[in-house]
Amino acid sequence: MTDAAPDVSTLTFEAALAELERIVARLEQGQAPLEESIEIYQRGEALKARCDELLKRAEARVETIAVGADGAPSGVKPLDPE
Repeated sequence: MTDAAPDVSTLTFEAALAELERIVARLEQGQAPLEESIEIYQRGEALKARCDELLKRAEARVETIAVGADGAPSGVKPLDPE
């Protein structure tokens, strides 16, 4: 990885996932030197954590459609009602 790699905490979900996929592909090829493999693996762990964080935030904002007794939509409710 280069020193110019963006801060993981600033990446969008899509950008973090794309970079994580590139890292996985590179590690699966097995052609990176050991030190580089360790560095990109660590960045991959940080990217995975970022994706998890962003997914949890999105899930918290998702609403489900509430269905009435007649089967017709009756409004929305939080995904995880408290």
